[in-house]
Amino acid sequence: MPRVVHFELPADDPERAVKFYEQVFGWKIERCEGPLDYWLVTTGPEDQPGIDGGIMRRGDGDVTRNTIDVASVDEFAEMVMKASGKLVMPKTAIPGIGYIAYCEDTEGNVFGIIEEDPSAE
Repeated sequence: MPRVVHFELPADDPERAVKFYEQVFGWKIERCEGPLDYWLVTTGPEDQPGIDGGIMRRGDGDVTRNTIDVASVDEFAEMVMKASGKLVMPKTAIPGIGYIAYCEDTEGNVFGIIEEDPSAE
């Protein structure tokens, strides 16, 4: 059964958001290398329940979203569309991780589906 494995928090001022979440929850947050304003969030040790996430610069229409781990982005994107959902961002490679796509459910909620590639590590 696929599970939620990542969250994303949009922020008008990512540096301010980073400071807030570090101060309030003690989360470890590091900026990713590359052209995007994106910070990886570690919310706790791997041996404890919970998920990690990211903070990104807010764009038009950005909302908090969850990402679900799936065996195949292609297969699950097809299932989303067959169930009256929409594909809002096609399958995209994430170097060193795998593939991601963004979908919309029947209620207008956007979520990610991610396929991790073991050979990418």
